[in-house]
Amino acid sequence: MKLLACFILLIYGFNQSLSAQDTLNFTANEIIYGRKDGMALTMVMLVPKHSRNGKGIINVVSGNWKSTYDRIPATIKKVQPYLQKGYTIFAVMHGSQPRYTIPDEIADIKRAIKFIRYNSKNYHIDGNNLGITGNSSGGHLSLMAGLSDDKIDTTSKDPVDRVSGRVQAIAVFYPPTDFLNWGQQNVNLSKAGLTLAGVVSAFDFKEWNDTTKTYKVITDTTKILQIVKQTSPIYAVSANDPPVLIIHGDADKTVPLQQSEMLIKKLKEANVKNEFVIKKGGGHGWVNMDVEEKQFVNWFDKYLK
Repeated sequence: MKLLACFILLIYGFNQSLSAQDTLNFTANEIIYGRKDGMALTMVMLVPKHSRNGKGIINVVSGNWKSTYDRIPATIKKVQPYLQKGYTIFAVMHGSQPRYTIPDEIADIKRAIKFIRYNSKNYHIDGNNLGITGNSSGGHLSLMAGLSDDKIDTTSKDPVDRVSGRVQAIAVFYPPTDFLNWGQQNVNLSKAGLTLAGVVSAFDFKEWNDTTKTYKVITDTTKILQIVKQTSPIYAVSANDPPVLIIHGDADKTVPLQQSEMLIKKLKEANVKNEFVIKKGGGHGWVNMDVEEKQFVNWFDKYLK
């Protein structure tokens, strides 16, 4: 924990000789929430030093479906409004492309939610009131984890698998929501476009071959489109979904505003509580996003009770 805090101090430009825990307004702990392929899946738990409200927020650390430890300092700055209101933050990192694809990453986030809920008493939070947030691919993964069906394996030897992976509120920035209708109806994301954006490996879906004992890239178009649909949040919407807040810039050239507009329309049709804020002139991120981040805090204040 001390090494982690010192790393944060260095990123913030503080002197190493300062006492890490005394300098920051939170304590930081790295937690292993799962393992795959011999590697640890980790998150950083940020606990406010002073008033705690007993609620937990999962912040999906992701951009271009990549999740790296060097994003943690920026995440800490981003979540300051939450810490100030007493929320315990779980900055969750997932397996990243090019090694892992989107379905793998969704599974990681669902695992993290279950792990946090299972251990909620140890973390001094209410396991029945969890929120989730993220930007861009982090927003996409937040929506997929929050809107998809809750699969509980009651026969699993791992007790974490035997608890719910649902969250009780969602708030995201400029998320991809429908890969089959990108920018306009019936327009799929092209491989050239994915390559240009640096995310093609996230869609390079694979399946296990029992004969060769290897993972093989799926080339069947029908199968690929099926997976693309299964990993698009808009097709996971149902009447029992948690409240969703989306903020999206109308000048976003990376993820079309249409992506959020379509999802909000679907949520309204299903009578799911929602709110949609269009940031005038906002691109794929903008200066002083902490203003909108505070709107997210208010959203969680309202629905995590």
